[in-house]
Amino acid sequence: MTLTELTQQVANGQNLSRTHVQAAVAELTREDIPAEAKADLLTALAQKGETIEEIAAFASILRDKSVAVPLDETTRRRELLDVVGTGGDKLNTFNISSTSALLAAAAGVTVAKHGNRAATSPSGSADVLEALGVQLNQTPAQAATALRDRGFAFFFAPNYHPAFKHIAPARKLCAARGQRTLFNFLGPLLNPVRPSAMLLGVPRPDMCEPIAHVLRSLGVRRAMVVCGEVPKAEAGLAYLDEISTLGPTTVAEFYQERGFTVSQLAPENFPLQSAVLADLVGGDKVANAETARRILGGEERGPKRDAVLLNTAAALFVAGRSRSLIEGWELAEQVISSGAAQRKLAEIVASNPT
Repeated sequence: MTLTELTQQVANGQNLSRTHVQAAVAELTREDIPAEAKADLLTALAQKGETIEEIAAFASILRDKSVAVPLDETTRRRELLDVVGTGGDKLNTFNISSTSALLAAAAGVTVAKHGNRAATSPSGSADVLEALGVQLNQTPAQAATALRDRGFAFFFAPNYHPAFKHIAPARKLCAARGQRTLFNFLGPLLNPVRPSAMLLGVPRPDMCEPIAHVLRSLGVRRAMVVCGEVPKAEAGLAYLDEISTLGPTTVAEFYQERGFTVSQLAPENFPLQSAVLADLVGGDKVANAETARRILGGEERGPKRDAVLLNTAAALFVAGRSRSLIEGWELAEQVISSGAAQRKLAEIVASNPT
């Protein structure tokens, strides 16, 4: 089917089959098709409302087009974790997920962090990790070695998804129109390492359950998809694509030994300091890198540290490193206080290929 035919089908309210999605991806990644035509399809999909099956098909087919990472069998047998947010909450918090990913690695989890530069905030995961001294442009083989030997590697999205360069103009056109597309939440689903465990933040609570179903269909074994409430005086409630220390968090989760559940996580169950949104706001990549260094080094002991401890606690639980969130919190605290977090960051930076 042509892109025009697919757009008309979606505009008529018909869902796309996997075969249709294959055709859509083929058309979207062609260089000779105008961005306006691609944007029309993405807009029609968003206005119809993408189904779980459609999102999963797009994620699976686009991931199959990514650059392969040559992991050895030893690495593949490990629980591989990604801690990531979709972005899009527009709250400009510091890089909670990236800091939590580094702390989880220091606690002994193998972390395959997939991400990009900022799109809707001053500092994306790639920006802050670069400012910390992490090498963004490792080859796939170098990244695989880092994952095996040091338990942490960053997979810079543009290096692994060359097909996206032909979709980018359509995404920019949609953004200029104020139209979100499925690519706003596809990014975290396209990790080329195909992690077995994920802590994934989304910017709306109604997205938690469907995105968790998508992760399950993609073969993820253990996952939490989260969206935290944030009291915001001028707008009532806002939502954070992380576990919130400021209000309840919607959690959709599944594990191989038990079924799918959706619940609310209450911050009152953790030893949190009193805080407001302003306490979690970040700056540019340099400022956010300094915040991460201070948290991992044990110097920062305020609300920003609490946010990282809580999200790391969930990451450690999802990865099977702890038996509960409280145990995960205590382990994360211990990793910081022992100096292991600071040493892990220094090890990752020192091992950059030259």
